[in-house]
Amino acid sequence: MTAADLPPQEHDTPHKKRGLPLILGLVLALVGGGGGFFAVSSGMLGGGTAEEPESEVPAMPEAAPASFVPLDPLVINLPPGSGRRLLRFSAQIEVAPEHAAEVESLRPRIVDVLNTYLRAVELADLEDPAALTRLRAQMLRRVQVVAGAGRVRDLLVMEFVLD
Repeated sequence: MTAADLPPQEHDTPHKKRGLPLILGLVLALVGGGGGFFAVSSGMLGGGTAEEPESEVPAMPEAAPASFVPLDPLVINLPPGSGRRLLRFSAQIEVAPEHAAEVESLRPRIVDVLNTYLRAVELADLEDPAALTRLRAQMLRRVQVVAGAGRVRDLLVMEFVLD
């Protein structure tokens, strides 16, 4: 028997026909995607037109004048067996310029209240990633009580390191 005597194989022809629609569909999808991108980016469909002016970035609101009172750095010994030895903390207090001298004179009391508070905080609370926000709010409230109403605007944490 020779190859000419064998009946034609029917699976060759459908295989070739099956690949043609796939390639044709891929080409049409690419052309359609490119055309859609062009139509939107040029403003023909749903996109912005070239004539639209770019919106201006609004100016930052003018901040009230502020003074910053630096606090002495604190080093807190952590309980033995905790795996950590020290907490290093430093901060600055934001005050209105007219209250800067008054708050400056209260620095020893402010450092004392922060030192006392940080020594009372549990180690698990210090290691929690979200703890700094809560601790900062608690410390700010304590500083505001010591300094008097309306004198302290904010407490800026400059260093908070567990060693």
